[in-house]
Amino acid sequence: MKAINAIRMGGVDVLPLVEGGKGVAVSNGITAGHWAAGGGAGTLSAVNPDSYDADGNPIPQIYHARTRSERHEELVAYGIQGGIEQARRAHDIAGGKGRVHMNILWEMGGAERVANGIMEGAKGLIHGITCGAGMPYRLADIAAKFNLHYYPIVSSARAFGALWKRAYSKAATLLGGVVYEDPWLAGGHNGLSNSEDPTKPEDPFPRVLALRKLMREFGLGDTPIIMAGGVWWLEEWEDWIDNPELGPIAFQFGTRPLLTQESPIGPAWKRRLLTLKKGDIFLNRFSPTGFYSSAVNNEFIQELRGRNDRQVAFTTEAVGEHVAEFGVGPRKRIVYLTAGDRVRALAWEAEGFTEALRTPDSTLIFVTPEKSREILADQTACMGCLSQCRFSNWSQHDPDFTNGKKADPRSFCIQKALQNIAHNAEDESVLENNLMFSGHNGYRFATDPFYGNGFVPTVRQLVDRILTGR
Repeated sequence: MKAINAIRMGGVDVLPLVEGGKGVAVSNGITAGHWAAGGGAGTLSAVNPDSYDADGNPIPQIYHARTRSERHEELVAYGIQGGIEQARRAHDIAGGKGRVHMNILWEMGGAERVANGIMEGAKGLIHGITCGAGMPYRLADIAAKFNLHYYPIVSSARAFGALWKRAYSKAATLLGGVVYEDPWLAGGHNGLSNSEDPTKPEDPFPRVLALRKLMREFGLGDTPIIMAGGVWWLEEWEDWIDNPELGPIAFQFGTRPLLTQESPIGPAWKRRLLTLKKGDIFLNRFSPTGFYSSAVNNEFIQELRGRNDRQVAFTTEAVGEHVAEFGVGPRKRIVYLTAGDRVRALAWEAEGFTEALRTPDSTLIFVTPEKSREILADQTACMGCLSQCRFSNWSQHDPDFTNGKKADPRSFCIQKALQNIAHNAEDESVLENNLMFSGHNGYRFATDPFYGNGFVPTVRQLVDRILTGR
């Protein structure tokens, strides 16, 4: 195994090991601080970060306002307060070693306001800002305002080229690195384009090489590329290390830091990670963001799959083959299905899926009365955690704070699902009924001898293990 040597990143020499940011209180100041103390770049998440009461307990993010736009203001305030507190924790633990980065999702609600608010309140505590989930053109402006290095997350050379030409070329000196997030292997939200097949993963090497070639055209030959997604043992990436074709490369670890003593996820979640098998991670498009995402295929995901499978197209007038009358809702308003779809719909009703909910695409999905009430309650309680949400039809842009479409019951409230699993993962029922993001290598916890007999390392022990190549 080649030696893992420090590289220049963010103006200092650090180990080429980066903690991947995981939103809604999973990558926090404690994990980021310990990772930085180990000599790498730790990453705290600014996506709904926790703040704490006088006893050090997380403050539940409860929303009291009457309207969605007012609740959105509460969400932004929670984000700024929590981000500042997490930055202080990370800075104190790191003790001046490594780098502390902040991760933010461009398509999260109030992203720019939260980023600016945290940076104002945590000046000197954060060394860089990482951002993906969209095309964050104004990331460079935020970095320049606070004289910070920035690290855009992209999944192709084409995406970086668009960002560079439109915005980043104006703040070239602050570009600390470019994160290549593999759209087939990374956990959480993935950057698959419409031209890429989600069922046919591509080799990351030629994609990263194309990114490097483009970066060299822009004079960025020495700017690190951070490989994210699918990284487990570095010995499996040995041909990337000190490769003159690729230039300086760092490696991001998002899934492995979940299973550390400092990781804030619940004990049941940690135990579950040790039992995952190959194929348990499911690439899906249920997220209200509209992006693909990778998550454990638990009962939560299976219910969404069933909800989407129990779907038929309808018309409001008899047209073509849509001539079979079908009553929808309490008043049994008539819509028209094909004869075959009417038979299917009646069969679903006989199984207990008696509530037909309309989607923006002129289809009906069939769910139980209990699930229907849950969907409608979650849509009503929306607090605008995304810039736009297809589940609730929220948009953070006034005057009407709507995306102009019907709320889509085929999706779910991502804020609720991630808050639940981040703070209540003490038993299996919580794990089964909420969103459990994971990279596609999550099954390797069960096969890696490092975790034998249920061993859970400290962050420092994990970093030391990674440095051996394993």
